[in-house]
Amino acid sequence: MINPAIVAGVFDLGRDLIQKLVKDPAQAAEMQLKLVELDQQGELSKLQLQMSAILAEANSSDPWTSRARPSFMYLFYAIMAFMVIVAPIIGVVYPEKMELFFINVGKGFTAIPEAMWWTFSACFTGYSVSKTVENVSGVRNPGK
Repeated sequence: MINPAIVAGVFDLGRDLIQKLVKDPAQAAEMQLKLVELDQQGELSKLQLQMSAILAEANSSDPWTSRARPSFMYLFYAIMAFMVIVAPIIGVVYPEKMELFFINVGKGFTAIPEAMWWTFSACFTGYSVSKTVENVSGVRNPGK
């Protein structure tokens, strides 16, 4: 698979070359628009590839593969429920400890690399979309 940073670098190089080599502003703008369209088409095909991988995993007959993503999502649901429901209740009993708790939680979330957040977002979106499509179309997982 092609590294996205390399693709971004190629498009940045293309934009720079257009700006430096094309003197007519209208022609330069048209060429940059075509470059952006190519970039977006590449992004679309990359998203389609990611969605096909997510759907293939979700439809796998292997329970470890098909349940890995839902298990990951349930873990995040549990963390969010704790942060939104349980932590404030504990804060009523121990208000002096909650300030330190939320400072530490903030540091913990900040320590998570951005790529992990994008991975989580892609997994969450793919899982949600595939389950919605499955429910709307009436297709059910035969293993359940």
